[in-house]
Amino acid sequence: MTLLKSIVVCLALANIAYFLWFNEIAQPPAEHPAANSTATLKLASEVPQVPHPPAAAAEPDSGDAAAAASAAQGGAVAAPAGAVPVAPGSYAGPAAAVANATHCVTVGPFKDVSEAAHAAGTLRAGGYDPRQRVADGDVWAGVWVYLPLPATHPASDQLLAKLKAAGIDDSLQMPGPTDGSVISLGLFSEPKRAQARVAQVQALGLTPGVVDRKRTASLYWIDLDMKPTDGPLNTADLQGDTGHINRLEVKPCTAAAS
Repeated sequence: MTLLKSIVVCLALANIAYFLWFNEIAQPPAEHPAANSTATLKLASEVPQVPHPPAAAAEPDSGDAAAAASAAQGGAVAAPAGAVPVAPGSYAGPAAAVANATHCVTVGPFKDVSEAAHAAGTLRAGGYDPRQRVADGDVWAGVWVYLPLPATHPASDQLLAKLKAAGIDDSLQMPGPTDGSVISLGLFSEPKRAQARVAQVQALGLTPGVVDRKRTASLYWIDLDMKPTDGPLNTADLQGDTGHINRLEVKPCTAAAS
């Protein structure tokens, strides 16, 4: 029995000795780089870069997140969740947005297409982008000078004879600007001629009426997009060389035009 225990103890010691010899004594020592005479120096750029595994993302506060995003993207601060991304340098600020805002105005009316084309060319040369359109409306026909019609037919005949004797040969009875009839003394496209006719009738001791006469026609308008930095339009520069005097106006565009 004692012999058997001795044999078991010897076998256990032998196994332990073999294990130690195999893991420590039998393994050759690692060769130091300095001992290798063939080793050469290498630049840092020549050494292969071993990618490092990404670190576990912690949940930084808002300031750390913005700083980390800025460093990773070359200074661009990460937009908050749900925000529309904006390219760097594309946002000009509220002042630039107001300066670039436009509002639509319309210029007219022009009686014919040639006058509208002349005005559009003048505006285009000034850096605008005119848009021409046609619409039915009332056009100024001239200054109308007239006299109230006398109550009786003989009085009307006497008044007409008096006017013709004074050289006002174009006087005639016609419907007035309101209810009833009047004696027309002429329709004038030039205000100076209308004033001369008024003075001629007043010299006869009469008091004529003066009113702008209009008619329905197709009118030409020009729509423009104006910036806040644009100056007011000078309608005198838009007059053509036809000799006609257009009473042009500048007003906001209608909903359909804008």
